[in-house]
Amino acid sequence: MSATSRRPVVIIGAGPVGVTAALLLARHGVRSLLLERHRDVYPLPRAVVVDDEVRRILQSAGVHEEFAALARPARGLRLLDSRHRVIAEFARSPHGHHGFPQTSMFDQPDLERLLRAALARRPECELWGGVEVVSVSQDTDGTAPVRVTLRREDGTGEDEHVWADAVLGCDGAGGLTRDAIGAVWEDLHFEESWRVIDVRTSRRVRTWEGVEQICCPTQPATFMRLGEDRYRWEFRLPSDVHLDGPDGRVVLRELVAPWVDVPSDASGCDDFEVIRQAQYTFRARLADRWRRGRVFLLGDAAHLTPPFIGQGLCAGLRDARNLTWKLARVLRQGADDRLLDTYERERKPHARHVIRLAVAMGWAMTGGQDHAAALRRAAVGMACRVPGVTSAVSRDLSPALTAGPLVRRRPGLIGRGLAGTLCPQPWVITDGRRVRLDDVLGDSFAVLTAVPPTPQMTAVVTALDAPTIHVDDLGDDGTLADWLERGRADAVLLRPDRVVMNTVPAGTGAFPDSTAWASLLHTARRTTQARPAPLPRSTTP
Repeated sequence: MSATSRRPVVIIGAGPVGVTAALLLARHGVRSLLLERHRDVYPLPRAVVVDDEVRRILQSAGVHEEFAALARPARGLRLLDSRHRVIAEFARSPHGHHGFPQTSMFDQPDLERLLRAALARRPECELWGGVEVVSVSQDTDGTAPVRVTLRREDGTGEDEHVWADAVLGCDGAGGLTRDAIGAVWEDLHFEESWRVIDVRTSRRVRTWEGVEQICCPTQPATFMRLGEDRYRWEFRLPSDVHLDGPDGRVVLRELVAPWVDVPSDASGCDDFEVIRQAQYTFRARLADRWRRGRVFLLGDAAHLTPPFIGQGLCAGLRDARNLTWKLARVLRQGADDRLLDTYERERKPHARHVIRLAVAMGWAMTGGQDHAAALRRAAVGMACRVPGVTSAVSRDLSPALTAGPLVRRRPGLIGRGLAGTLCPQPWVITDGRRVRLDDVLGDSFAVLTAVPPTPQMTAVVTALDAPTIHVDDLGDDGTLADWLERGRADAVLLRPDRVVMNTVPAGTGAFPDSTAWASLLHTARRTTQARPAPLPRSTTP
């Protein structure tokens, strides 16, 4: 007889995306079970960079202070030619729109350990390690609970079943959740094999404290400093080129020579330690569907991004932030299930956009192998010398969400306006304390206003149980008032993920078209604790 249990949410995969999703759900009072085949954190580094928006997500998950202790702000990105001359520079500010450095370098195992430590402090979350998920199944209409079948590595080999109101597939590119919902990859036409080399050294390394990408069709490379004595190089190398042994050491020495001098004799290399080297195939892919019923894809299960703009992990954490508040709204407050349709509708175009930017950067670096490579790189250099181009590219990493039920655009407005963009996060003063804005807003909807609330505004915030905060009462440096003025808005309605859902156009006193989202959110329902749906009568396979 197989064991059976049930949970509101089951998360398959306890990497950064899965654990962050669990922490965000816990903030909304939703319990979850994480299933992970490894018993401990994968020890070797993979992702190494996040942007300021993702650091804001880590703030929402409750780990930003711990992350600040292990992260290293970076100056940005440089494109260099084969002789290491600067083609273009994409500077990143130490004080970004979201209240954090725009680029931060880190070691993924360190991030995973602090996320798991935070998870252990949350009674809403439970982690089962050493578990192989065998299958994920649900009724064809997707209305009944989802059945997850698993086996424990130290068990009898007998199947166990966990039933869930929702399953989040955070199990990576090779996971089974994508197949379980019938999703297939869309190829976005980039595939290259690269060698990733992580090094610890006390030797003097020539670096500008940012990411360097060498644009060369024969020997493209990426270099970055991760910590006090930690560095990463990525080279496009054939799989038969080995860096082990005396001959491999010579090749490695030649590869890193532009940055660091490594002695030619093996006995002198004790202060240059290769922590790992791994061959990766960088791909650009997008799942054709991200949801079936109550099963969802997040992170690498839904999209694969070449690493050239450092957005792979960032995209997965954005998935978690977008989906979790909506799922909590459905499970705890009876919101319409159609609310969950907005997850793929909002996140998929953004993921496609970022993948295309990464592919474009990859082609700028490598230029392929044809005779037009040099011309393409020269064109990139000329374009980046046009005033404003590099800053525009940096902003384009997080474009506004497309219009939809939860993003109400103003017709006829020149430009995009504020709807679909993320609210800035300045430091504010409250109760005599200096804190970041999100610590004041909490985890709910909120209204920021520069004018006294009108009756219609009050009705909206009452229905959503949202606090109303006048920007003049926050004691910031004027950032929020200026932001509203530039957006021609007297007030904004912020979603729990801090995306602007709707605006009060200047001088109108009302949120237009509020009925479009009210039916999805079921704003009159009272919050209840999430309870798993009843199990089907039969629990046998």
